Amino acid sequence: MKAWPYPLWVAHRGAGKLAPENTLAAFRAGAAHGYRAFECDVKLSADGVLFLLHDATLERTTSGQGTAGEQAWSRLSLLDAGSWHSRAFAGEPLPSLQTVAAYCRRNGFALNIEIKPTPGVEAQTGRAVGLDATRLWAGDALPPLLSSFSPDALQGARDTAPQLPRALLLDALHEGWFEQARALGCVAVVTAFGLMDADLVAQLHGVGMRALVYTVNEPAEAQRLVALGVDGIITDAVDRFSPGAAVFA
Repeated sequence: MKAWPYPLWVAHRGAGKLAPENTLAAFRAGAAHGYRAFECDVKLSADGVLFLLHDATLERTTSGQGTAGEQAWSRLSLLDAGSWHSRAFAGEPLPSLQTVAAYCRRNGFALNIEIKPTPGVEAQTGRAVGLDATRLWAGDALPPLLSSFSPDALQGARDTAPQLPRALLLDALHEGWFEQARALGCVAVVTAFGLMDADLVAQLHGVGMRALVYTVNEPAEAQRLVALGVDGIITDAVDRFSPGAAVFA
């Protein structure tokens, strides 16, 4: 297989436990712990701006209400996305993908963009991510990895940015998943960590695809997966796992 250019250890939603998830504060917290690769969730505003947010609705992690994708960026950009986590992060805004791209590129960080579309606009969101990622990372030697649970979103990204690497996210090994990943031209599959075993790693590597896992927070699991030879480990435990360590206590 070609050399995999992305770091093994990936900080989930930035460092989404130490700081408000999917904010620049979370990215900075992960970077302070030595992480050089980050995962984040991206969706599309009503007026076509890509921004970071996991949930379909705003209530859990912002001061807003309602479906995020039905609102304009001019409104979303004013929300407080930090107070829910702790007072220290009060006023932290939702970042746009453009802001995160600038941060990652200027620091030489790798990014895994999970396309997290509002229900009903999967393909549209994927197409927008493909277009913007192509523009924002133009000329960069390390483009973002585009992943999604939604095949329609990945196909949308493929339509507008066939050159960008894609990964299918799986929370179960449903019938036809392997054929689906290959049909979408994926370079990797990212599974819930409990699904990954030696046979699955061998199956993926056997066709030139990479094996990544989410969300690994326990040392025993980390050790097992490293021994299996997985290519990427997404974790919340950035303060427990050093990216350069071989043994985890």
